[in-house]
Amino acid sequence: MPAFLTTNEILSTIEMVRNQNLDVRTITMGISLLDCCDSDPKKVISKMKAKIARLAKDLVRVGNDISDEYGIPIVNKRLSVTPVSLITQSCGTDSYVPFAKALDEAAKEVGVDFIGGFSALVHKGITEGERHFLSSIPEALAVTDLVCSSVNVASTRSGINMDAVRIMGGIIKESAALTAKRDGIGAAKLVVFANAVEDNPFMAGAFHGTGEGDCVINVGVSGPGVVSSAIEHMEGASFDELAEQIKKTAFNITRVGELVAREASRRLGVRFGIVDLSLAPTPAVGDSVARILELMGLECCGAHGTTAALALLNDAVKKGGIMASSHVGGLSGAFIPVSEDTGMINAVRNGTLSLNKLEAMTSVCSVGLDMIAIPGDTPADVISAIIADEMAIGVVNNKTTACRLIPVPGKGVGDEASFGGLLGGAPIIPVNASSPYGFVRRGGIIPAPLHSQRN
Repeated sequence: MPAFLTTNEILSTIEMVRNQNLDVRTITMGISLLDCCDSDPKKVISKMKAKIARLAKDLVRVGNDISDEYGIPIVNKRLSVTPVSLITQSCGTDSYVPFAKALDEAAKEVGVDFIGGFSALVHKGITEGERHFLSSIPEALAVTDLVCSSVNVASTRSGINMDAVRIMGGIIKESAALTAKRDGIGAAKLVVFANAVEDNPFMAGAFHGTGEGDCVINVGVSGPGVVSSAIEHMEGASFDELAEQIKKTAFNITRVGELVAREASRRLGVRFGIVDLSLAPTPAVGDSVARILELMGLECCGAHGTTAALALLNDAVKKGGIMASSHVGGLSGAFIPVSEDTGMINAVRNGTLSLNKLEAMTSVCSVGLDMIAIPGDTPADVISAIIADEMAIGVVNNKTTACRLIPVPGKGVGDEASFGGLLGGAPIIPVNASSPYGFVRRGGIIPAPLHSQRN
């Protein structure tokens, strides 16, 4: 390994990879498509595909080479692009599905695992073109394999666009319905955001922000197993000691991520952007955020004390990452996607972890209600109301929050959904059946909080 890492860090890295499930979750290349705008849809598609092919042709090979040479698993190679709604409205089209198909084809041609950016930013208002774009999302996700979509409906600066929130409840329902044979996986590729960030390398919410350069490399590093291993022998230790140990561990994980990011950047001739240190679990045994919380002394994730434990974990991870690199970005912290975390799944199954408790936990973690399987007959208005609650947490706390809800067609509480791969599977979690119809249908904007006025 290069001199960027010290000898002790190299030895620590080897141990983390061999025995603690450390991996680089993704190398994500962000590509600006702003120069692909045109009034002719066919020309836009041609320009998009040509630019992606030119810039990303070596991404997978370079990722594999780095993994082989340094012995660091790199799970996914991904692309993110400028929010498609921004570059296609000049076409005057009613359907954006052809653009999603073009992204899917381009991603398959260069061999990546996912492509994000079939996205829209409607946190303050919705143009006519964006309305057509939003209505195209369900079909776009149903007819593509690798395309992921996100919609930003709220921000601390502008408040919550409840018109967009209401629309997204129906979009999620339709996305799940069109992929019913695969347990509604279309909805698993769709995220609704408050305060979406422009440099997030993780799917399904990745897009290449308009404040970014032409092309950039962002790396997402995960390591719940490493953190679990670091604290599993600290029974009886104080919270101060736990926090210090997690900070030191996060420091080491981040250093590995920056090594990979800089190497990929150098070999591809692309600017290095950020390292996103997010404890993103996988269905693999030992790679669980819930397990970390339980090692702090909780009998089961979801017990009283869980939110406090998660707050400590998230804060320590961020502090350790910032100590290790001047280029920490993205979402960095702890993810709690239910379907991707065996500990979370077990907690839902035994009734310890409810939707209400998950919502409380999102006030202190990196994202929000992530990969939550709910009954397929959940009304669209209820989905919209769940989104509204989560957006409020993000807006008031000036943080990124999100919803990835999957109303699994034909299934109810007690059933299980299966999505495959890193998306895993999850038990269907009950939702409050009381109707929020009158609330959701008011429309308009829930105003920004007072503390948004910072100028």
